[in-house]
Amino acid sequence: MASISFTQIGGKNPVAEFSRRTRPEVRLTRPSRVGFRVFASESKAEPDLSVTVNGLHMPNPFVIGSGPPGTNYTVMKRAFDEGWGAVIAKTCTRLPLYAGSGRGECRLALPPFMERLLPSLEPETYRSWAKALAIAPSATSVSLEADKVKNVTPRYARLRVDGNGSAKGQIIGWENIELISDRPLDIMLKEFKQLKEEYPDRILIASIMEEYNKAAWEELIDRVEQTGVDALEINFSCPHGMPERKMGAAVGQDCVLLEEVCGWINAKATVPVWAKMTPNITDITQPARVALSSGCEGVSAINTIMSVMGINLTTLRPEPCVEGYSTPGGYSAKAVHPIALAKVMNIAKLMKSEFGDTDYSLSGIGGVESGGDAAEFILLGANTVQVCTGVMMHGYGVVKKLCSELKDFMKQHNFSSIEDFRGASLEYFTTHTDLVRRQQEAIKQRKAIRKGLQSDKDWTGDGFVKETESMVSN
Repeated sequence: MASISFTQIGGKNPVAEFSRRTRPEVRLTRPSRVGFRVFASESKAEPDLSVTVNGLHMPNPFVIGSGPPGTNYTVMKRAFDEGWGAVIAKTCTRLPLYAGSGRGECRLALPPFMERLLPSLEPETYRSWAKALAIAPSATSVSLEADKVKNVTPRYARLRVDGNGSAKGQIIGWENIELISDRPLDIMLKEFKQLKEEYPDRILIASIMEEYNKAAWEELIDRVEQTGVDALEINFSCPHGMPERKMGAAVGQDCVLLEEVCGWINAKATVPVWAKMTPNITDITQPARVALSSGCEGVSAINTIMSVMGINLTTLRPEPCVEGYSTPGGYSAKAVHPIALAKVMNIAKLMKSEFGDTDYSLSGIGGVESGGDAAEFILLGANTVQVCTGVMMHGYGVVKKLCSELKDFMKQHNFSSIEDFRGASLEYFTTHTDLVRRQQEAIKQRKAIRKGLQSDKDWTGDGFVKETESMVSN
């Protein structure tokens, strides 16, 4: 493939090296709308969608996001066969058999009220109680069985353009109240191993989540890594389900807790670790900074947004309705895309300014249904783009459409690789104060141009007398 070299107006150091074939080129210069001066060879070669992230090579940047599309061997195999760049399995875990404290096996017989109270304690309080009550990490563990994680049906609700529950409008929002995998951990681990044996060159990432228990995290990581998975994505962001056990967003929203847990994880893990961020927080850069500082190689953003989908105006019951009742859930699909872009932009700027984004990766998530949606994430600094709800709505074959549309975008701008435009739009974000200053300067410049000619090259000869008069001061 003929190479493309470029120079960004304003400056940007490329963040990855890609091999380039050398051959004579005809160099053409044209401006690009994204702020580059592009020098493109006259070649009809297809753009290269492959990416290398944390040492992991993917044929394209499209990744199955953790959720139902990665819930078992059959569907993950289907994703690889359809051509997805990588697959992140549905979140799995293991929990102690002891259901009292949810954190360890107590050597003392506790009154029932204390057993009920332990899971809700703040970390510092729990540590002091644990020391006093001689609570030790459980030596026996199992995956979450049906009596620990039990999903309900229906567990999804959709938001359509024309509202009022009409089935005819375009789906723009999707809510789920689904929990993490309710399948036995041993079965999921067996399927991970089988997939890696059948697809050794494809990237399989395990999504894991645990309670506030160092030994539990270490055991889970050890067991998952033995299957040969290529990386771990840590679910610090599930907005619903078992917050009382310090799981999911309960960790991602607490930077002190997050730092400690990330330390446990990265001291044990031998494969790349991505921390999945919650959007249900005021400043998403704070947990992102903590995760990266604590050893994580990458960040994924965003998980679903806490929401109430709506009320059925006929029954007056909330949706999704389970036996007449509901609970807040996670919001996804097209409607969250602008929110996700803002979060990814903020994280990318943080990574570039404080960490140097050559050493870390960013995976964009939220409302991706087209190649253009993916291009926006990449322009804001994402290395990969995850799709979950989009697969549930359009099927695994949507990856072909995504790749085709992303290639069309790259051809339009003469980009030969993902790195050619990754992060290209970041420099155009500034403060509102700076926008005001820039506009005032532009207005002054336009007024000056209208008032008179600025240099000899501006003379046109049309209306020569008026052009002359425009420069007379009296």
